[in-house]
Amino acid sequence: MSSAYAQPLLVSHAENAAYHSVQQAIDALPAEGGDVRIAPGIYREKVKISKSGVHLSGTGSKPENTVIVYGDGAINVGGTARSATLDANGDDFRLENLTIQNDYALNPANPPSQAVALSLTGDRDVVTRVRLLGAQDTLLAGKGPNGRMSRQYFSNCYIEGHVDFVFGNAKAWFRKCELHGIANQAVVFTAQSKAAPDEDSGYVFDHCTLSADPAARDIALGRPWRPYATVVFLSTKIDAQVIPEGWREWDRGKTNNLSTSYYAEYRSFGVGANPLGRESYSHQLTDGEAAKWSLTAFFAGATDWLPAEPYRWKTKQR
Repeated sequence: MSSAYAQPLLVSHAENAAYHSVQQAIDALPAEGGDVRIAPGIYREKVKISKSGVHLSGTGSKPENTVIVYGDGAINVGGTARSATLDANGDDFRLENLTIQNDYALNPANPPSQAVALSLTGDRDVVTRVRLLGAQDTLLAGKGPNGRMSRQYFSNCYIEGHVDFVFGNAKAWFRKCELHGIANQAVVFTAQSKAAPDEDSGYVFDHCTLSADPAARDIALGRPWRPYATVVFLSTKIDAQVIPEGWREWDRGKTNNLSTSYYAEYRSFGVGANPLGRESYSHQLTDGEAAKWSLTAFFAGATDWLPAEPYRWKTKQR
């Protein structure tokens, strides 16, 4: 973990700054990690973080002030994960108060492709007040090296994209985040990829908001990338016009993963809520069933790595 006594490294476009790029500062950190603070501005670069204990934060008054952006697509770099603007695989990673963007899809000359903004595969990672901007496959919340499970916690984040834009096989909890579908012929909020019934993974969205551009079409809560995909929405405000059945098959007419996945909602509300008309394999949770997906239960009581005074589950609150 980073030392409380070590001086943070400062990244800035100012002429006299010690570090003008984020990667420069990351590389200068000791093996045990440390703090990197980034002054407001746009930093066009790819960032790779393999050290543990790295804390990356923007110093502006809001996340919009500090932007790390690049424009790689999977189609031209040899794989989805390789397209990431920021790739963090070290444990105990902290990311806060900035924007991570992949602007590949904004170039009309580029063919459609997965284009990741943030690839997060470390354990005990915390992402707070961060904007993640992209189109297809914006956030990879996945397992770590050698298939090790990753625990991740997202709070007060804004994540936008269209197809499968929160995807992977981590054990990830999202608190008070907004997922926003951008204009596209299809929008799928999640593509969780739990591959075996004994894997300890899943995505839980607690008191989050789902929204979408007016031109977004065929909006689904998720589709199962692997047969045991697990996604739970707790007290979610659904402002998007989600398809009535909520969930869709990975490849309609070719796969049958809905029958083995675990998709559930508890007290969804808003224009896209439709508890009586959802896909028959999905679940509408009772108070007791929802409590089994509380923060403490989800992380099996091992919550000492979470921010101080983490949000506590209340079954009756909206």
